[in-house]
Amino acid sequence: MKLIIVESPTKAKTISKFLGKGYKVESSYGHVRDLPKSRFAIDLENDFNPEYIIPIKARKRVTELRAVAAKAKEIILASDEDREGEAISWHLKKILAGDGSKTKKGSVSVIEDKPVTRIVFHEITKDAIEHALLNPRELDEDMVNAQQARRILDRIVGYKLSPFLWKKIAKGLSAGRVQSVALRLIVDRENEIKAFKPEEYWSVSGIFSSGSESFPAGLKEISGKSLDKFAFRKKEDVDALLDNLNKASYLVKSIKKSPLKRNPSAPFITSTLQQTASGKLRFSAKKTMVIAQQLYEHGHITYMRTDSTNLSASSTTEAKNWIMENLGKEYALERPRIYAKKSKGAQEAHEAIRPTTAKTSSDIGLTDKDQIKLYDLIRARFLASQMPSAEFESTVLLIEGDETYGFRVNGSRLVFDGYLRVYPQSFEESQVPKLNEGDKLTLDKLLPEQHFTEPPPRYSEAKLIKTLEEAGIGRPSTYVPIISVLQSRNYVQKDAGRFFPTEIGEMVNTMLTTHFPDIVDIKFTAYLETSLDKIAVGELKWQDVLHGFYDPFNVLLEKKYIEVEKQIEDEVSDEVCEKCGKPMIIKFGRFGKFLACSGFPECKNAKNFGKNKPETTGLKCPKCDTGEIIKRRARKGRKRIFWGCDKYPDCDYASWDDPTKEEEPKS
Repeated sequence: MKLIIVESPTKAKTISKFLGKGYKVESSYGHVRDLPKSRFAIDLENDFNPEYIIPIKARKRVTELRAVAAKAKEIILASDEDREGEAISWHLKKILAGDGSKTKKGSVSVIEDKPVTRIVFHEITKDAIEHALLNPRELDEDMVNAQQARRILDRIVGYKLSPFLWKKIAKGLSAGRVQSVALRLIVDRENEIKAFKPEEYWSVSGIFSSGSESFPAGLKEISGKSLDKFAFRKKEDVDALLDNLNKASYLVKSIKKSPLKRNPSAPFITSTLQQTASGKLRFSAKKTMVIAQQLYEHGHITYMRTDSTNLSASSTTEAKNWIMENLGKEYALERPRIYAKKSKGAQEAHEAIRPTTAKTSSDIGLTDKDQIKLYDLIRARFLASQMPSAEFESTVLLIEGDETYGFRVNGSRLVFDGYLRVYPQSFEESQVPKLNEGDKLTLDKLLPEQHFTEPPPRYSEAKLIKTLEEAGIGRPSTYVPIISVLQSRNYVQKDAGRFFPTEIGEMVNTMLTTHFPDIVDIKFTAYLETSLDKIAVGELKWQDVLHGFYDPFNVLLEKKYIEVEKQIEDEVSDEVCEKCGKPMIIKFGRFGKFLACSGFPECKNAKNFGKNKPETTGLKCPKCDTGEIIKRRARKGRKRIFWGCDKYPDCDYASWDDPTKEEEPKS
């Protein structure tokens, strides 16, 4: 019996369908070894040697895998094809060889003299699995080292810089290497918005007519000079012009028609899938990746963590055949369209995200509505990438007034829908009035309009991911964790789909930008990401990259412990602890200010302070009769405000109805 080990039970079940009785497929349920959470576990004196343990939650599964492996003739490691997957396979091999366990029984190798191979595949289909089994390889140590280096870099920043924040700002804070850069982007944008001063500007358009037909046109040039956005900054600038415009005589100077093409976008990579699913489906990045993982593990799409836009020859052939059979020859390309690499750092993956078949969601039996939505989006984008461009006819009509003033009318008409047939995108068709060059026109009305410049918008998830990607920060597997960590730490919050920094987030960012500029520097972080890429292909040694970061960082950290004073001192409040009678102290934590008893640790009483304090009603809880009903805010859902008992979680009374409002008298 040959044992194949993958990460997830769903993936194991799907692969089992394609194999005969000579194979057994088991799952590891993710990572089986990791750095311990309770200590640093990096030997800085011994070239950053990491100490790995088997987490408690994985120990039972490890024992089961070792038992199955002991009976197998061959071990095949089949985790995902990226660095994280390579590291999982590496740790599995170490455990099966007897490493990573403190038990005497676990130290015995169960794979001695047995072949252990690694297979990779980009999709979970019968052909892909069979091809992978025929082409096994050894574990890629360079990819493993790149994953280890990233893990150790993040551990250094998290475990060395977080205590500094505890001492200088407040306990409970933490620092992250890539997350800190994302936080800086959000804080910098907030500062831009606060500093923004709107600028006034004006535009001028007119209503022209010829016979019974009238149409609008915008003033675009004066005396042959194009007008920019700020050509008219004040109303006085426009008023001085209006009289001359009203006196001028107008005619059609020219009508120019030209073909215009709109090309389809490349098939999805991780970042563009997250961005597009956000805009079209209103999915968060996390939800998108959860659903994509489900589709991948059931064999419906290719691997969803990728930054490659490549497509296999077989997939483009299948797309062409489907297009010709269902849409017609005019919608098929003679040769497959090839897209340039998305970015300089694109690595690790072999294909874009695409369906494993050109079939529709109903044809492959999908029933979950969210899976259907995401699959249809991925499929449409893939098919569109192999279809002709959409063709438009663009028309520009130029109106001249006294050989001085130039008004313009733009029009466009769809000639051939091309890829828009399967992947609709917004466009506006507008007709230009049927006129001839030299036709005289009447100016019926001038429409001066006042405008003000708008501040830059706060980051949405999609825009933040796009900005990180363009800056070379993060990789396909890291975008979702970056956003999740910032929210869980309460450094940022989301309102109407946009991120804004919290008070504590701004304080942490100020501390890091002032005293540890490299940690939050976009170019430096991108440089580290590129260094990790180079480790993955064997161009750099992982220890050298870690020394290059840690050695100067450690010197700076020791210096800052001495130089930087504590940013927030505790204050004594006017309130007295109701439990022990001692004064309450105003402290600062990750969720803002709170009151804590000065008798700590003997008395551990703490409660909300100021704007964080719940709004009371003065009404007793109808369920427990001892607590008080307070106004609360729900984290999720359409309704955000509700009323509940202040003794929660001991009492779970809650109501959407405001108990302070009297009921209408019944007639």
